[in-house]
Amino acid sequence: MSGTYPLSPKALAFWPAAVVIVVTDFVTKRIAESQLLLHTPREVFGEWMRLTLTYNTGAAMNFSLGEFSRVGLSAIAVAMIVVLYRMHRSAAANDVWQSLALGLVVGGALGNLLDRLRSAKGVVDFIDIGAPAWRFWTFNVADSGVSVGAVLLALILLIRPDPQPAGASSAPPATPE
Repeated sequence: MSGTYPLSPKALAFWPAAVVIVVTDFVTKRIAESQLLLHTPREVFGEWMRLTLTYNTGAAMNFSLGEFSRVGLSAIAVAMIVVLYRMHRSAAANDVWQSLALGLVVGGALGNLLDRLRSAKGVVDFIDIGAPAWRFWTFNVADSGVSVGAVLLALILLIRPDPQPAGASSAPPATPE
């Protein structure tokens, strides 16, 4: 006996998604830090897409816990990673889409957590989208993973039929004779 076990379809969706987001996020952030000047936009597609190095000590949309942001947001990220991983583990073995969505969110959460733990400066953001009169929040690959994964998960949960209550039978109701 070789001792190897084949991965379930859900694991084949979850793990690659999480790893690709974490690795891509890490590499792109290090490139941004080495190639960009702080708060100095570099146009990619004119004003529509720029690369602008910033550090975010808060969370999405500059949500902050004040002086406790680094520790508090790190603790929240760890708790969310645990919850999301447990959701993945409890999903059916062939629930590829839900596991893909969870993998994207976990990968993004882990990418930003690693940044937060790595430096007191905060999370590296560098993707700057907008128009001359309006700019979206500057973000990174991890943020994209969280956003795409969350939207995908919401859609899945919205269109999925309601689960049977525990102990309910899936057999059709008996007809009177």
